[in-house]
Amino acid sequence: MSELISGAIAFLLTIFVLSYLFGDNFLFRVAIYVFIGASAGYVTVLLLEHLGPQLIIPVVTGSVEGIVLAILALLLLAKMFPPLSKLGTPSLAFMVGVGAAIAIGGAVTGTLFPQILAAINAFDGISSFEGLVEAFIMLFVTISTLVYFQFSAKRGDNGKNQRNPFTRFLAFFGKVFIAITFGVLFAGVFSAALTAFIERIDFLINFIKSFL
Repeated sequence: MSELISGAIAFLLTIFVLSYLFGDNFLFRVAIYVFIGASAGYVTVLLLEHLGPQLIIPVVTGSVEGIVLAILALLLLAKMFPPLSKLGTPSLAFMVGVGAAIAIGGAVTGTLFPQILAAINAFDGISSFEGLVEAFIMLFVTISTLVYFQFSAKRGDNGKNQRNPFTRFLAFFGKVFIAITFGVLFAGVFSAALTAFIERIDFLINFIKSFL
């Protein structure tokens, strides 16, 4: 019975979401509200589970880090009240700064440096002409893509800021390679979405068969 009920709920929610194919409607909004509510509840439970060991216990034991975190959390709650919203600015600035540092550090150490090392290592142990060509192509793609994000320019005779011809040449190919990358990523996302759609249709068919 429990499997039948859970299957029926999944069946109805799938139908509600697919009803968006005919435009925004009440059934689709119900499914979205259920999804948002379940997600909010899940996040709330996770926060409550980590609140004690990471905030309350350090404050009770007199930990300096815990006290600082508690003060920042209380100041952040002041954002809920317009007259006291300025008190939460330091906490918000701290969060944004830490988030930006993590994002930039992750991009540099997780993407930029590995790509540079991959382009360099491509020349290690080359034993054929094809391997040499492949290494030069990888190096050219890496350099041209990085040059595309170089926006410094000099003022020309016509009064407009222009990059030198060599930089424009590399930036053009960098733009092409970035467009190809985005195309591949879009194709991957579309393929994943299509796979999920087929899986849901297969679920609906199998559920109807098993119910009948």
